[in-house]
Amino acid sequence: MRTIDFDFSPLYRSVIGFDRVAHMLQNIKASTNQNGYPPYNIELLEENQYRISMAVAGFGEDELEIETRENVLTVQGKKAREDTERQYLYQGIAERNFERHFQLADYVKVTGATIINGLLHIELEREIPEAIKPRKIAIGDSNNNVLEGKKGKKKLTAA
Repeated sequence: MRTIDFDFSPLYRSVIGFDRVAHMLQNIKASTNQNGYPPYNIELLEENQYRISMAVAGFGEDELEIETRENVLTVQGKKAREDTERQYLYQGIAERNFERHFQLADYVKVTGATIINGLLHIELEREIPEAIKPRKIAIGDSNNNVLEGKKGKKKLTAA
């Protein structure tokens, strides 16, 4: 697989406020270099609701840490050191520490987390502010009357 490095310095000279986007694109490359441990799924539950399910068998709640900072969700598993040394004939269960990062879109917030049957479920929701949601604008004539539409004529009122 071929990798391409991008130079975003011309972007910084000509636009304002997009430095976060360039930083996010550079971080995507770093996050794709993570190993596959622990395995996870990302589900779309509803239009604005998501769930990340991560296989964390062998980790207790006190050994897991979930944090969001600057639109990055970080999940860490820190296995406690055992005082007794074990002698394995075969060790197929990975009990190593991990750190996994997920880049979150704007307005995506973590709403909760649970562990069920060795799976860590992280619930996320996109909360779009009212100010940026699409809205219908009524078209009025010069007398401030709304033009004929599906619901008939209505008088415009000043807000």
